[in-house]
Amino acid sequence: MRKTHSAQLRMDCVPIEKVALNFESRDEIVPVLGGLQHLYSQIELRNEVLKLVGTDVNENTRDDIGREGFSYWQILVLGVVRLGCNLNYDKLQDLCENHRNLRGILGVGDWDQTSFNWRRLRDTLCLLKPATLEKINELVVSHGQQLHGDARSRVRADSFVCETNIHYPTESSLIWDGMKKLVPLGRKLAESLGADGWRQAAYQLKRIKQDVREIARLSASKSPQVKEGIYPAYGILLDRVGLVLDRIRSLKKAASKQKLNLTQQAWLAQIERFYEPTSKVVSTAYRRTQLGETVANEDKLFSIFEPHTQLYRRGKAGQPNQFGRMVMVYEDNAGFISHYYLMGRDELDADVVVEQTRIAQQKHGGEIEDASFDRGYFSQENQSNLESIVSHPCLPPRHRNQYATWLEEASVRMHRSRKHHSGIESAIGAFQSGNGMKRCRDRTETGLERYLGWAVLGRNVHVLGKLLIAQANAASKAAITKRREAG
Repeated sequence: MRKTHSAQLRMDCVPIEKVALNFESRDEIVPVLGGLQHLYSQIELRNEVLKLVGTDVNENTRDDIGREGFSYWQILVLGVVRLGCNLNYDKLQDLCENHRNLRGILGVGDWDQTSFNWRRLRDTLCLLKPATLEKINELVVSHGQQLHGDARSRVRADSFVCETNIHYPTESSLIWDGMKKLVPLGRKLAESLGADGWRQAAYQLKRIKQDVREIARLSASKSPQVKEGIYPAYGILLDRVGLVLDRIRSLKKAASKQKLNLTQQAWLAQIERFYEPTSKVVSTAYRRTQLGETVANEDKLFSIFEPHTQLYRRGKAGQPNQFGRMVMVYEDNAGFISHYYLMGRDELDADVVVEQTRIAQQKHGGEIEDASFDRGYFSQENQSNLESIVSHPCLPPRHRNQYATWLEEASVRMHRSRKHHSGIESAIGAFQSGNGMKRCRDRTETGLERYLGWAVLGRNVHVLGKLLIAQANAASKAAITKRREAG
């Protein structure tokens, strides 16, 4: 059973609109709670946002029966505070139980014994879909832009890599990841079906682990003579893993001929889940180490558990290799992230800039006049297409000689846009360090999209809170910002 929000005021708490926030505190939770408090006071906006939340949370259930769960308002607050302040679920649980102002915004009184167990928090926040969070962001940004007045006319865009939560991938470690899932599952399914060939499963898994450790030892050596043994060691590992995969295939064939119970079906589904990526890693490892081929980046797999992960080499200082996914963001003149896009594994900046700028222009109601981009987005085709979407696109060419000529011929307006474009780097830095976008802590590609949506919503509510506090008392500590506008 869930409700939109608690309309009945409790005796042990004050109304949400009257929760007193300390604007002399510089902690990031103050503007986040201030932004949420303002959203709650805007009845029409609040109802529209909570209706979207309720559509996802109760998609397959009724909201008028069963145990009482978090209200839609509480779900929104929990999700925004989690990534608005870059918290993990344990930190969020502790704040919900002990932070008086947060409990006030949640509508939870001092006598209320509501459980905020981290598992409950995780399961509830994962109910929302990425598309729903994008719609909520549009509503919040549109409201914030109206309060600012001149936020829609200018944007600046750039991309960054959001890392997935994986270990450094090597072929041997990925093979081990697959084997330590497949062998125990295969043994349990084989025993339940009475299939032969799995008596030494634990021994084979132990030997595979020894082979993987041997490869790691050889790879860590600085001696050229020792490193010569890496490829033969891979041959031993691949032979042993190949036998296990053969038995997995035989087991799958035997299981397809029998009627399985629910437990056996779950085991078989897990085997199917890990068999394909493990086989792919074994294939690329064989091609590289035994056949001497050069494997293309798009053919590689960088995680068994997060197969959507891609390798990026962007020439960043201190980060030659980044494993994750590219995210493109548009920041408006007020600091709101008005549009964001999770790029595909094989998409580059120049491939998506025109289409995403067109979408951003639609979200801004056609009011974008100036848009600045980095040199990596440049092509003659992109330049002409962007000119048909935005009145004054700032898209400098890549080559340094062409760039120098462009600077000499550019107008004052272009120079101003170029000068202020570097602020998007600061915004991305704050987004990564303050909203958890340095590394995604959620699982699966859908989880990454949802994580991105919550992070953007947390950032936008934070900006909204800063804007409101500055309008109320620009001299307060919570209103101080070093941000410069986009133009």
